[in-house]
This record gives sequence, C-alpha cells and structure tokens, in this order.
Amino acid sequence: MINHLTDFLIKNYNQIRMSINKIKKERLTSQRKIILDYLKSTKTHPTAQEVYLVVKKILPQISRATVYRNLKMLIQKKEILEINSEVCHFDGNIFLHGHFVCQKCDKIFDINSLCRQCKVIKKNKIKIGKVQGCNIIFYGLCKKCQKK
Repeated sequence: MINHLTDFLIKNYNQIRMSINKIKKERLTSQRKIILDYLKSTKTHPTAQEVYLVVKKILPQISRATVYRNLKMLIQKKEILEINSEVCHFDGNIFLHGHFVCQKCDKIFDINSLCRQCKVIKKNKIKIGKVQGCNIIFYGLCKKCQKK
C-alpha cells in the first residue's frame, strides 16, 4: 500500500505541487478581495492596523503581515490609494478626488467638488502633457477640532 502511494506521489508530484500553489494563490486572492471590498465600502480612510482589525473578524487566521503585504500590492496595482499623514491611511476610492487631513485628530475627509471644478482636470491637458491623475491633500483643522 505504501509503495503504491509513494509511486503515485512521485508520478504526480508536479501536478500536486501546481494544485497546492493554485490553492495558495486563491487563498491570497480571497484575502486581497476582502481587504479591497472593505476599503471600497468605507469612507473613513482606515490605517493598516484598522484594516487588519476589521479583516481579522472575517478571517481570524489572517496575520498582520499578510494584510500589510496585500495593501502594498493593491497600491502597486493602483486599486487603492495611500494617503500619508502622521500614519498611512488607505482609500478604496481611486477616482479623482482630493483629501483634507485634520492635523489635530488625523481624520481624513474626501473633497470631491474641488476636483470636478479644476480646469486642469476638466481639460485633461496641460502644456507638458496629458493629466491622468492627481493627488491633492489639504491640511488644517476639521470643524470638530476648530470648536475645541
């Protein structure tokens, strides 16, 4: 019996290895999809730690390193935005829009109307080339922090 199993494993090693790799890739893809779905569903611009805490409720076995690695990959694939303030925040909305970062509470707010009115974006051309995107970040105090 053991010899038959050994023969089977030897003959089918590459196929088994490919199946295992496919399962691993699918698992990573599903993890990445859950992270992306969460970021697209929220308007709060969470930090990596906040993403990890939410995703961990759905996938208890996920590690912090896996979340960070997938966030980095999503940024590289231009599927999410990274917004730098005191701590990096992430945005699932990749369409043209600006951000306002409160320098007191570190909350981030979307600014959509500003980009829609921008003449450079409307014309989509400037003298040196064609505009394909922008990253506008304003810093200041939000209304709540101004009242304090």
